[in-house]
Amino acid sequence: MSDLLKIQEPINEPVKNYEPGSTDRKMLQATLTNMSSEQIDMPLWINGKAVRTGRTGQAIMPHRHQHVVGQYHQAGDSEVQSAIKAALNVHHEWSSWPWEKRAQIFLKAADLLAGPWRDRINASTMLGQSKTAHQAEIDAACELIDFFRFNVHFYEKALQLQPISTPEVHNRLDHRPLEGFIFAVSPFNFTSIAANLSCAPALCGNTVVWKPASTSTLSAHYLMQLLTEAGLPDGVINLVYGSGAQIGSQILQQRDLGGIHFTGSTSVFQNMWKTVGDRIHQYRDYPRLVGETGGKDFILAHPSADPKALITAMVRGSFEYQGQKCSASSRAYIPQSIWSQIQTELIEVVESIKIGDVSDFTNFMGAVIDAPSFETHKKAIEEARHTAGTRILAGGICDDREGYFVRPTIIHTDNPKYSTMCTELFGPILTVYVYPDAQWVDMFSVVDQSTHYALTGAVFAQDRSALEEATKALRYSAGNFYLNDKPTGAMVGQQPFGGARASGTNDKGGSMLNLLRWISPRTIKETHRPPTDYKYPYMGKD
Repeated sequence: MSDLLKIQEPINEPVKNYEPGSTDRKMLQATLTNMSSEQIDMPLWINGKAVRTGRTGQAIMPHRHQHVVGQYHQAGDSEVQSAIKAALNVHHEWSSWPWEKRAQIFLKAADLLAGPWRDRINASTMLGQSKTAHQAEIDAACELIDFFRFNVHFYEKALQLQPISTPEVHNRLDHRPLEGFIFAVSPFNFTSIAANLSCAPALCGNTVVWKPASTSTLSAHYLMQLLTEAGLPDGVINLVYGSGAQIGSQILQQRDLGGIHFTGSTSVFQNMWKTVGDRIHQYRDYPRLVGETGGKDFILAHPSADPKALITAMVRGSFEYQGQKCSASSRAYIPQSIWSQIQTELIEVVESIKIGDVSDFTNFMGAVIDAPSFETHKKAIEEARHTAGTRILAGGICDDREGYFVRPTIIHTDNPKYSTMCTELFGPILTVYVYPDAQWVDMFSVVDQSTHYALTGAVFAQDRSALEEATKALRYSAGNFYLNDKPTGAMVGQQPFGGARASGTNDKGGSMLNLLRWISPRTIKETHRPPTDYKYPYMGKD
């Protein structure tokens, strides 16, 4: 038995705080300065080779949108076909490797990221995706390190899922990867998710074509370099930038599509699912479809809620990373008695939040990701400003002269079905509905039925019976359910993440449940003493 099989159960990577004067802070700031001073060339990465098409797009800083950090090459049909071919060509060899050998690559990637690569991956996430140092650290460093290490741990456990044998029959499961290739489509908002969408299937022996969001190309470029240094063989993960519609249309036509690992918008995933359904007769197998999509995440407070804890959860849960987390709270239901206690302080806290360039470590927020996102939030705020029964309590200021800045905004509405209580915006806008204390139980159906999503939600109460009531009543309202905590910040190994309904397939990334989706088990029965006569005992004469 190899040393790898004896590894200790992993622990979550400690978060660096980047305090003033610390070495960690100085090193990260130096890396930010260096990256900000250069424009890099970001080729496609196909079969272990850099591919440049000359059809380039610009990677910019959302908080300084005139500052270009690099150019990324966009794939056309021929490059997509090359990526698919590369993935298929290496599939047999990669899937035949002992699992320990594959695992060692991702464990090395974790160690490299925990050490010499940490500042590069964090800085690229900060500059390209406008994350603060803390938000980059908990995502691009800590969560990704956890994905790498815990996935190995969970995969080892999955391989141990074996059937019963008898004295004369040996039964076993061959945990095969899927046939064909996996199409990984990743979002802009989490560098860790971007890597995990391709690396989790790859650990299980699959090969991958990976298309990151065009607004996260800088971190994707460095992630590919990290994996290459960790020893990932050519062709196992092939990185293609470009139009999601163009690349997706090519991919979904392929007979050898084995599965899709997706995080992004509900509408895009539903369209992909429909396309696969329409073409189901063309594929070698039924493609595995794994998706984590939208959310309209809630905070529900009981009259016994701790006011201070509630304020902190509303601010952090709604406005960290500009509300651009699929788990971010964007609707809150607060009882009148609690609202009268927290309204003034909540507004003061939100108005005091600093936003700006993420290289300034005193800022709590950066910019929203791009111009279309900025316009969406600006429009929603203006509509709220001019809608009867709805008013802006804090924020409501949008300024895109230098960066795509939207101040953290609180909307108060008298209508629990107002649009911003039901529609996902994916930005720093929290809408509050204040309900009479006596209507606590009535709020369960309002929370549950106001949206089609069911990703995350939080309930605040010091009354234990209220927590139990809400936990039962809202059983299907959220895949990640929090009691007296904000509905963001799930940790690998502690809170497996995912939701159902319009929020996805709930396959819980960062857990064994997700890895099992990338395995196609084969049952092998070996009989030691096979029968030599077709007749059964019951056939004998009386």
